[in-house]
Amino acid sequence: MDQVVIRPGETFSFWQLVGRCTPAKGYRVGLTINNGRAESGVGGGLCQFTNLLHWMVLHSELTIVEHHHHGELDLFPDFNRQIPFGTGTSIVYNYLDYRVRNDTDQSFQFLVHTTEEHLCGELRAERPSSSKFHIREEDAYFQEAGSQVYRHNRIIRLTRDKRTGNIIDSKEILENYALVNYDRALITSDIRPDERAAVES
Repeated sequence: MDQVVIRPGETFSFWQLVGRCTPAKGYRVGLTINNGRAESGVGGGLCQFTNLLHWMVLHSELTIVEHHHHGELDLFPDFNRQIPFGTGTSIVYNYLDYRVRNDTDQSFQFLVHTTEEHLCGELRAERPSSSKFHIREEDAYFQEAGSQVYRHNRIIRLTRDKRTGNIIDSKEILENYALVNYDRALITSDIRPDERAAVES
C-alpha cells in the first residue's frame, strides 16, 4: 500500500491490491465482526488500516465510491479516542471493499508506515488544495433500551475555503446507532432513558 498512486480517473480498491488474507502471506488472527458479534479470524483487525486510509481520504477531494462501517456495534470505550466514534470502515474480502475514485486533475499518493505502537499515514497531492476539511460529530449520546445501551451520533464533514475561512459546504456523512459491547461503567457520559419506551408505557 505504501507509495500507491491514484491518478486522475483511476479508482483505488483495497482488496484488489491486498488480495485474500492467509497465514501463508503472514497474516495473523485478530478481531473480526461476524453477524453483529465480535469474533476472531485470520486478518482480523485489518479494518484499522482502512480506517486510516478513510480518515485521510475524508480530508481530501477524492470521491469515496464504496464504504462500509461497523455502525451496528460500539466495541471499545473512549479511552484515548482521537477521532469521532463511527468514522471507521468495515471490510470483508471479496464482499465489502473500500474504494476511492480520483475525480480531480491531479494525482494523489498514500504513504504508510508503522512504529512500535502506531500505524501512520500521509496522503499527498501534486498541488495544495484550496479547501480545508473538518470532521466532527453532532447529536452524540448514549441511550438505554431495555437491558441494552446504544450509542448515537451523526458525522458531519465541513469544507472551508482556505483563503477566507468560510464554510462552503456541510454534509452529513452518516448516522450511527450502535449497540455498546463493553461494561456500561466505562461510559464516561450520562445514559439517556429510552424515550420511546417511556411513551409506550
